[in-house]
Amino acid sequence: MPKKVDRHERRTLIADALMRVAARQGVEAVSLRHVAAEAGVSSGMVQHYFRTKDEMMAFAMAVVRERNQARVTEAIAGLGEDPPPRLLLRTMIATLLPLTEESRADGRVALAFLAYAAVRPDAAAGLNEDTRELVAFVAGLLPGPYARERAAGLLALMEGLGIYLLGGQYTADQALAALDAQLDIVFETAEAPARPGTGSAVQRLSRW
Repeated sequence: MPKKVDRHERRTLIADALMRVAARQGVEAVSLRHVAAEAGVSSGMVQHYFRTKDEMMAFAMAVVRERNQARVTEAIAGLGEDPPPRLLLRTMIATLLPLTEESRADGRVALAFLAYAAVRPDAAAGLNEDTRELVAFVAGLLPGPYARERAAGLLALMEGLGIYLLGGQYTADQALAALDAQLDIVFETAEAPARPGTGSAVQRLSRW
């Protein structure tokens, strides 16, 4: 009897190969042929699971999101019940910054996907809703007026720190110091209001 093929496992194998190619050589090196060679499979197999490069890139980004979600879930669980909003937000962002070898590899893929999506609106379609939901969630954790604008600024800082870490311009200590300084600014004026549940944050705050 033929062995049953796990479709998700095969797609993940191919996505992992794509991520290694993108991390080493950049997104321009990603092609069906290169990914097939990296995965040790035929180009025909890659095309069986992914008809286009866009599909491969989108699935690889979904894998990165899943990994980040698992990291954030584990980090939040370590805070105990009902952590203060500042600690919750700091833990989430610090967990998602590329501070380890594993998260750096995923961060390179995320950065490659963003660069790829910047010139391909169809590939970027899912990012807009993710961003709106993420800004709304973070705004719910911040005290005082203009929470939405300050949430957007804080997330922009996260993205910028991720780029600086990946490029070697910042060390981990410098990035965390910058994050703490910004959190001090946004939390210094008032106590945070009651926050929404953390489930959506685990799903959405996962780009890096």
